[in-house]
Amino acid sequence: MAATACGGGDTATSESSASPGGGASTVKVGLAYDIGGRGDGSFNDAAAAGLDKAAAELNIETKELEASPGETDAQKEQRLRLFASSGYNPIIAVGFAYSAAVAKVAPEFPQVKFAIVDDAEAKGDNITNLVFAEEQGSFLVGAVAALKSKTGNIGFIGGVETPLIKKFEAGYVAGAKAVKPDIKVQSKYLTQPPDFTGFNDPAKGKTVAQGMYDAGADVIYQAAGGSGSGVFEAAKAAGAMAIGVDSDQAALPAYAEVKDVIITSMLKKVDVAVYDFIKNATAGTVQSGPVVYDLKAGGVDYSTTGGHVDDIKATLDEYKQKIINGEITVPTGA
Repeated sequence: MAATACGGGDTATSESSASPGGGASTVKVGLAYDIGGRGDGSFNDAAAAGLDKAAAELNIETKELEASPGETDAQKEQRLRLFASSGYNPIIAVGFAYSAAVAKVAPEFPQVKFAIVDDAEAKGDNITNLVFAEEQGSFLVGAVAALKSKTGNIGFIGGVETPLIKKFEAGYVAGAKAVKPDIKVQSKYLTQPPDFTGFNDPAKGKTVAQGMYDAGADVIYQAAGGSGSGVFEAAKAAGAMAIGVDSDQAALPAYAEVKDVIITSMLKKVDVAVYDFIKNATAGTVQSGPVVYDLKAGGVDYSTTGGHVDDIKATLDEYKQKIINGEITVPTGA
């Protein structure tokens, strides 16, 4: 889930697929993943789902490149230039750590349409910023945590302490306190920038979660990318509850062994944003600048897999409508 660093040509892996239906593809789509790549069970997999849907429905050819930790902006630029110089248009960068690279490379290829997920800083006539109201979805799962907690003590684990992940924390705390003003919220981040390994360290996620459960928390929300699997393992071992992020994690095969402890996930529909962008690119209707996916636009939500929140769904949907109507303004942590 959490946006992290991306880049580096020499350490990246790739895969290509031609579009179904035969014939020459009219559009070649390049997608550069965040750390963890396809198969992370979170943020990147959500982007992959959007790419897969586009490949199934549109006449496109796709190529995917995967990042590795510790890459420089120069390596990120190299990856984007590789796509652009090879005829890929549009190009999608998954994660805010691509911001400087997109801002640098996009002007070099003015006819190529670029999109960046989770970043509004990279600006240009051929740059589309796919951004989300993570705080709104996090408010809803914060309400879930408070309504489901028996100890009045809940937790939040962020992968890396960045402004983006602070939005998840701020929304979560606000939602929990809307339900129970005196609830205790333990918060911890696994790493600090420029160390982005907190998004791909399940062992550390497990250790930190164990500490929170030992300190009385009975629900933990993780916005920690690949590290989230460790949080789920800790929840299972403690007989406690956890909340997923980005994808409907209880429904993913990767989490089959721990799905019973995942009471909900904050859905961040990167798949919808990626699909929409590709579809608009094929139609020639791409717009530059920010495209915001909030609750009103269906860009964020909470999951119901497993039936754990069925009994409180009416309450959650009431909060949801109040946010959409503007009756509740959710803080972003800024």
